[in-house]
Amino acid sequence: MFNRREFLKRSSLLSLAPTVPAFLANTARAAEAKPDDRILVVIQLDGGNDGINTVVPFADEGYAKYRKELKLPTDRLIKLNDEVGLHQAMGDFGKLWETDRLAVVQGAGYPNPNRSHDVSMAIWQTCSFDPQEHNTHGWLGRALDQVQRPQDGSPAAMLVGDEQPPIAIRGRRSVAAAIDRIDEFTLPESAVTSKAGPDVSANDLTSFVQRSSVDAFATAERLSELAAKPDAGASYPNTTLANRLSLISRLIKSGFGTRVFYAVQSGYDTHAAQLPSHFRLLRDLSSGVFAFLEDLRVSKLDDRVTVLCFSEFGRRVKENASLGTDHGTAGPVFLVGPGINAGLHSKTPNLNNLAKGDLKMSVDFRQIYSSVLSEWLEIPHNMEQKPLDLFDA
Repeated sequence: MFNRREFLKRSSLLSLAPTVPAFLANTARAAEAKPDDRILVVIQLDGGNDGINTVVPFADEGYAKYRKELKLPTDRLIKLNDEVGLHQAMGDFGKLWETDRLAVVQGAGYPNPNRSHDVSMAIWQTCSFDPQEHNTHGWLGRALDQVQRPQDGSPAAMLVGDEQPPIAIRGRRSVAAAIDRIDEFTLPESAVTSKAGPDVSANDLTSFVQRSSVDAFATAERLSELAAKPDAGASYPNTTLANRLSLISRLIKSGFGTRVFYAVQSGYDTHAAQLPSHFRLLRDLSSGVFAFLEDLRVSKLDDRVTVLCFSEFGRRVKENASLGTDHGTAGPVFLVGPGINAGLHSKTPNLNNLAKGDLKMSVDFRQIYSSVLSEWLEIPHNMEQKPLDLFDA
């Protein structure tokens, strides 16, 4: 028999079933999912992106003072105004800026910053400073707990990549999944033997398990069908991130009910020889996101999608002796899509007004999340932070 364990071993689909079926008692209170629901795509810039050389404060005298070797040529920057510009590798983000599809939130961070990768990432993913809550449920998982699961059986959230699924998408009752390469996904005909739904006469736990099993196999069947269909017309750079965004686009275009997609771009821990590696990372980010939005625009689906790019912290203001930068605090967050309130948001951090050599944050990252949940996904939340004006009314 092709059971759930065998299915998980044979495919690259990893289901993250919630520990308790609490949603069964709360379904009546949940908001109903809609076929045209908005979608959020999160890109995690893993390792701590150097925000100072991403959104460059070229007019700040502290930039040349602290970045003697890593200072980027001002005449090559993509100017956003008379004070800041994007790294020259981000030409495609420049195109998004010119077409009002890019919002830059400067100096995003949190109080009493932590320079540990694991701790800081856990704070960003859970919105909690309590270490005991860093392995429980994430900000997106908790939000998706508030809405009904997609009617087509799709997972509420999906990681596209070969990393461990992030805490951010783990919920108490919402279902998350992970998939790596769709062309390696096959489902034997014997796997789908029954279209029967869950036994509504069974107890809550049995019903939950049955429904989850049916949804898992239905999703597997759809992925198997999608793998057999080439995606004609879409053009992406040949990079890991772009390949993942291409797969996300295919899932969106095929009608998956998933509301949150997640991808990781690693490599941002640039302690040494930063200039060439950071150039490649930002080029791949910029070109991949641009291709993704253009793909969806051609399919007339881009107005349903917003991309959120974040990193667990920025880098130190002063470069180190290895032509790199060390762990810092605040950094920029990008939001991309036709539905965002384009432009620069929050104050540009002052490189001559530091806290022990680090940037002072301009905005709490939880205000960004508050905006994403309330203004874009339209999901109730209990964050106390006031949302920023990041989306068009």
